[in-house]
Amino acid sequence: MNYYGVLALYRFEMARFFRSFWQSLASPVVSTSLYFVVFGSAIGSQMQSIDGVSYGAFIVPGLTMLSVLSQSVSNASFGIYMPKFSGTIYEILSAPISGFEAVLAYVGAAASKSILIGLTILLTARLFVPYTIAHPVWMLLFLILTSVTFSLFGFIIGIWADGFDKLQLIPLMVITPLTFLGGSFYSIHMLPPFWQKLTLLNPVVYLVNGFRWSFYDTADVSIGLSLGMTLAFMLACLAAITYIFRTGYKLKN
Repeated sequence: MNYYGVLALYRFEMARFFRSFWQSLASPVVSTSLYFVVFGSAIGSQMQSIDGVSYGAFIVPGLTMLSVLSQSVSNASFGIYMPKFSGTIYEILSAPISGFEAVLAYVGAAASKSILIGLTILLTARLFVPYTIAHPVWMLLFLILTSVTFSLFGFIIGIWADGFDKLQLIPLMVITPLTFLGGSFYSIHMLPPFWQKLTLLNPVVYLVNGFRWSFYDTADVSIGLSLGMTLAFMLACLAAITYIFRTGYKLKN
């Protein structure tokens, strides 16, 4: 393991984040605050509690996941796309680091940024609604697993994209709709039976519910299934990245 090479790439990516630290945090914090004002205060005051949890507190895990998913994909895809765009990807490929070490650095940096943003959003939520964390260790575990998994997915998007329009296509047209339809703002038990079954095909449902369970000890699906689906998606992303580096897909041509 080339620890110096991994650390150098990791520091480079984190330095880019800290150069615009306040701007990077301001956008998700402001967006989350607006969601709490609109959904938590205006709409939540007209709604009954869900599973014994006030609506404002109920949406805290979902809002956190919404930002973590989008930030993980965005940071990881942009991080690997820019070396491709500028041509410096060949310096990385010719450097004495393996594909695994390059992925470890880029994905590790993207996941670190997303975890920091997720924790910041949880602190921001405290200003609007009181909430509890029943299982803090599980909360951190799901936060880390989700950040790493979708950073891996973002890395794949960054390799696949050959333009800035494609770089934004998947996050805007796939990730965001799936997150909104994945029970971020409601319990899937509130849906008609047919839509409940259809919603279970959405992988984000398991991420949101696993994270929500760690807060309130309640979820629409079991914690074991949520954890299993998260790990399965992570393994699928790892398999895709292994194929990319083994074949040189969109890296060496």
